[in-house]
Formats: sequence, structure tokens, C-alpha cells
Amino acid sequence: MPIHPLRPGSMKRFHSSRPIQIFSTLWFLCLWFIAPAAKAQVLDEIVGSEPMLRVDTPLPAHSGYTTSVPPFARPEALFPHGFGMTDWLRKRGIAFLLDNTNEFAGAITPPTKSYPNSQHFARYKQGASNAGQYAASINVNWEQLIGLRGFSTHSILVGRYGTTANRMFGDWLNHASEDYGGGGNVVVHLVMAYGEETLLGGRLSIAAGRMSEMSDFQNSPLFCNFQNGSICGRPKAATDSSFTSGYPAAVWGGRIRGRPSRFLYMELGLYAGENGIYKNEQHRTGFKFNGGNINGFRLPYEMGWEPIFGKNHPGHYKIGGVLMTAPSPDNYYDVDGQPYALTHRRQDLHHDGYGAWFMADQHLLTHYKDSKRGITALWGFLYNDKRIALREWEAYGGFIDRGLIRSRPFDTLGIAFTYEKIAPGVQATEAMMLDNAQYSRLPNHATGVQRHTAVLEVNYAIHVWRGVIFQPLLEYFFRPNGQGNLRDAALLGFKSHVEIF
Repeated sequence: MPIHPLRPGSMKRFHSSRPIQIFSTLWFLCLWFIAPAAKAQVLDEIVGSEPMLRVDTPLPAHSGYTTSVPPFARPEALFPHGFGMTDWLRKRGIAFLLDNTNEFAGAITPPTKSYPNSQHFARYKQGASNAGQYAASINVNWEQLIGLRGFSTHSILVGRYGTTANRMFGDWLNHASEDYGGGGNVVVHLVMAYGEETLLGGRLSIAAGRMSEMSDFQNSPLFCNFQNGSICGRPKAATDSSFTSGYPAAVWGGRIRGRPSRFLYMELGLYAGENGIYKNEQHRTGFKFNGGNINGFRLPYEMGWEPIFGKNHPGHYKIGGVLMTAPSPDNYYDVDGQPYALTHRRQDLHHDGYGAWFMADQHLLTHYKDSKRGITALWGFLYNDKRIALREWEAYGGFIDRGLIRSRPFDTLGIAFTYEKIAPGVQATEAMMLDNAQYSRLPNHATGVQRHTAVLEVNYAIHVWRGVIFQPLLEYFFRPNGQGNLRDAALLGFKSHVEIF
């Protein structure tokens, strides 16, 4: 999610001792109800990952499609047959999924001491927060339903609730709970609704409609095996521009994906640059389609290689870039090429922004001769146009170890580290503003010069029951908000996921 404020937090802040009490209680309740499971349910398969799963799935060795529409995902669920409803729908080409993801985080370290007479410091608090969403997707195979060959439609709706704990200790760069904001604070928010035509046995896919760029580009279903917003639902530098559409926001757009070989794909997209896509004025419900706030476009390109090494060691390697024509303010210069922090004049606007990325994940090791278990490494680097970006670049790395314990084949241990470098123009501007008594506030909710920041997360996802996952976790924020004048923050929490249908 972008860093711009979306709505005030609606959850009550707890006393500093409450996070540990709640965390411990839920942990022991979870252990009490743990039972062996019949098959895998993992956090790769949440509703929001459906578009990414379609990107990251290579063509089968031998086509097994009964139609030219690729089969829809059917993750393990609490009610796998939907009381007969979902089975009845799937026989007619309609796949309905419903899930809930909840994220809790509480600080176990005190925040930076407040200074009531300071112009820049807020009164930070030690506390906890909870955020989450319920999500539903409807995928329709129109070839199966009415014989329209190769055509399918995809739609996702969500409702979000709660707030995020990072604001309490002064961080506005990375959410402690990714499932926060962007949902418009309404019961039902439309995320995406688009049509897709599949041709040439799955080798060519053309899609258009209300789409989220980040669901098809510079993303991976592995990212939401973590909770913090620096990596879930995509590395934060990917949505550094307020014109970048990322789940749960969508714009008018389209993309073409081709697969010249089984393990290689190339895709090109065109997405509207809509002003205010994360603000309630335009997209509170997601059903406002007039496009009157379009003032530019984003043109992303990505190429991916999806090899399988040895005895079933799959990998995903992708490289890409994006051009943007939507007007973006310079983070240092004004219209005359002088520092706007000194002249107080309007910032210069750029209509030629860009970004680039490299992302990879590779299954390295198998446990107990089971190809569905083992260690997967993920790493990547994202670079933004430093003239207009807040984050000049971001690097991330991590490991996901699935089925480490022999008796727990579907549990997952995760470790991820992200590092974000703030653009030099932002640093210089904030330094000038701090030296200028006329400024009472800095950009980006800063209370000091933003230079760099990092986030570490360690978690263990427990497969509790069919379709139910409970994931205790630790998050550590180094230099919150990219500032050296804020104390590091450690949080304990948990993420839960229930696939209902």
C-alpha cells in the first residue's frame, strides 16, 4: 500500500501490556486445537494472490485443459464443498472463494519520548492494533457456461477493518499490518473486475477492465507469507508513486501476456494514472468508473523465466520496468530549478517517470523426499526515479521453509528482511526545512531527515485445521520512518487466515 494517509484508525489502542496477554492467549488456544491435516493450505493461496498465481504458473508439460480457459484455483477450505453451493457452481464454470485474513501487532518496546513543546514530534504511544479483511472472488469460465471460447472474467471484492500499529511509534513508511487502508471503510469495496481472453492453448492471454497493475507486475504470491507492509502484498518501493494501482485499488487498464515457451513469459500493460486512487473522494467503494481523474498512464513491461531444476525445484526469475506519464512533483527542485524548500515556489512536475526491478525465488532443498516441502529463497531489487520517488531503491531477501518438522508437513517458517533507501532529493529537502523556521511540518509525516530504513520479520505459520492458518510473528523496525531520531521498534503479533469456501 502507498504511504499516503487513507483514513483515521478505528480500533481502540490497547495498554502496552495487552499485546503480550492477547498474543499468549491466542497462541495457546491455537496449540490446543492443532490437528493433522489431509492436504496443504498455505498463505500463497489467499484470494488476493489469484492473479499472481496465474502469472507464476508455467504451462503444463502436456496440456490437460478440457477448455482453453486455464483452470481456476481451488485452495483447501474450511467448507470445501460450500454446503453443495460451490460444487454446483463449479460444475457450471463459476468459481466462488471467500476468505478472511486478520493481522494483529503490538509493540513490546517503548516509542521515542515525546516533546510537548516541539513543533515536529507527535506524542507517540506504546500499544497494539488489529487490522484485517474479508475477501470474495468470482471467476467465471464463459466457455463452459455459454460456449464463448477462451473467455473468462475475474472479480474480487473486499471489506477492510481496523488500523495499523506502526503509526503509534512514528513510522509512515511500512505498515505493521498490511491489511490496512485502501478499502474505503465500507462494507463492500470493489478491487477488480476484468475480462480475459486465452488463446493458443494458454500461450497468449489478453485482459482488460478494472485492474490492479501490481497484481500482474513486480509481485509474487510468496510475499504474503509475511505480514509487514514492506514486502506484503508487494515490496513497498513498487507502489512508491501514488499513481501506481495496487490491491485493493484498481484503475482502467489492460495487459497482454505471451508464453513463447513453457518456462518463459513476457507481458506488457497499459494502466491509467488516476489521481487520488487511494482517497475516499474517488475510490471509496471502488465502483466509481467515470475516469474523470485520469491524467496520465503507466506502461509496465516484465519478462519472467520459470525453470524447474533437478527433481522438482521450481524457480521464478523476473525483470521489468515501467514508464509513467502522470505528472509527479520533483522532490527537490521548483519550476525554476531551485530548491523549493528555500524558494517556497511550486515543485517542478515530471511526465517521464520510470522504475525497474529484478525479483527471484528458488526452491533449494527438499525435506523428507517430499517435493512440496523444503526451503525456498526469495530476493530482489527495485529502483525508482530518484527525482520523484520517496524510496530511491529497495532490496529484500528471505527464506520460506515449509514442512521442516516431519509431523507438520504444511507448517511454514518464514524470515524476511527489507532495506529501503530514501531518495537524495527528499533527504536534502527535509534537511533544508528543518533549518528553516518557516516550516512547521515536513513531507511524508517526517519528524527528522529520512535517510534509510529496514524491517525484519520472523514468523511460523501453523496449519491448524483444514483451511485455517495461524501465524505468530515478530517484526523489528530499524530506524522507523527512515529517521535516526526515532527508536527502533519491536512488535509481537499474529496473522490468521481462514479459507471459508
